[in-house]
Amino acid sequence: MSNKTMGPIPYGTQHITEEDIEAVTETLKADYLTQGPKVTDFEEAFADYIGSDYAVAVSNGTAALHLGVLALGVEPGQKVITTPITFSASANCVRYAGGEVDFVDIDPETFLIDLDLVERKLRDSELGEYAGIIPVDFTGLAVDIERLRSIADQYGLWILEDACHAPGGSFENSEGEAVNCGDCRYAEAAIFSFHPVKHIAAGEGGMITTNSEELKKQLDILRTHGITKEPERLQENHGGWYYEMQQLGYNYRLTDIQSSLGLSQLKRADEGLLRRRRIAKKYDLAFSDLDTITTQKVSENERDNHHGFHLYVIQVDNRKEVYDYLRKHQIYSQIHYIPVHLLPYYRQFGWNKGDFPKAEQYYERCISLPMYPTLTDEQQEFVIEKVLDVVE
Repeated sequence: MSNKTMGPIPYGTQHITEEDIEAVTETLKADYLTQGPKVTDFEEAFADYIGSDYAVAVSNGTAALHLGVLALGVEPGQKVITTPITFSASANCVRYAGGEVDFVDIDPETFLIDLDLVERKLRDSELGEYAGIIPVDFTGLAVDIERLRSIADQYGLWILEDACHAPGGSFENSEGEAVNCGDCRYAEAAIFSFHPVKHIAAGEGGMITTNSEELKKQLDILRTHGITKEPERLQENHGGWYYEMQQLGYNYRLTDIQSSLGLSQLKRADEGLLRRRRIAKKYDLAFSDLDTITTQKVSENERDNHHGFHLYVIQVDNRKEVYDYLRKHQIYSQIHYIPVHLLPYYRQFGWNKGDFPKAEQYYERCISLPMYPTLTDEQQEFVIEKVLDVVE
């Protein structure tokens, strides 16, 4: 098979429908472009979808992480744990607040942060050395937040779940119940992204979910310069125009334009998730009998009912050859991720190659194949064919 008619096949892309365009156009014709009713509508609809009590819309996923650690009280010098296999923002947010980032290696089969190693690190730490942990539902596979909660409670840590890859994803808790990624049953807060390649595209955008009313109020004020007009929170009140800046906040607001697009996309989120799982199943079947390809360890139940599948990652020994061969055939795979501790900025804090060997071994072999709801059967078959050509 040759790629003469299909055109470029990216690793991920947005899907904009006429309904999306109509939703945005309607907002453009309305009274508010920003700070209007669509933001609240999006927050309420998203909280309902995820299953949290509250959702706070912000300008992007990085802003969500930043405000999350600020609201949870990270102070200069405090340590926060995360995984080295994530986008750098999961760690950077701690640095924004003046905290120190520490890493825990991954489980080489699931690619998620290894909770056994988290427990070991905390057991060997000094009391109060760590403030919190930012687990990442990498590729859309949920971290066992229930178990992490029990670990965190022993050492007084908060949990900020990075669920950017996993809206609609879940895991089964010890009672056999499905727990949605980001519903905050076990975490203080969780964050999501609406970047174009994510499940729900808003151009840019992010969301913080929580079940804490106090955290929600803190996040509301932090995203708007630290300013409030709520009468019950004012120290003085000069009249209807009066506002107070009560702390140093940020301009991290989401617009009504983006919210209207997010709302429209949210309506078909489950449809997109179902398609992602079907694509993953087809990849699984194609690669299952090959010793030359390693896939993420996911049970059939997890794949068909719980995994969010933002990404479909395989591991191969000849990764560079596979990457180049696919590009030659207009298949634009991607690498997720370069271990954060090996990035030049983090090396200055003393991190070196060899510090997290499982993450580094994973990076040497990983490659993300095209995964998005509008990937056609023909396109996927072409991707599979070309992967098999080069690995075999």
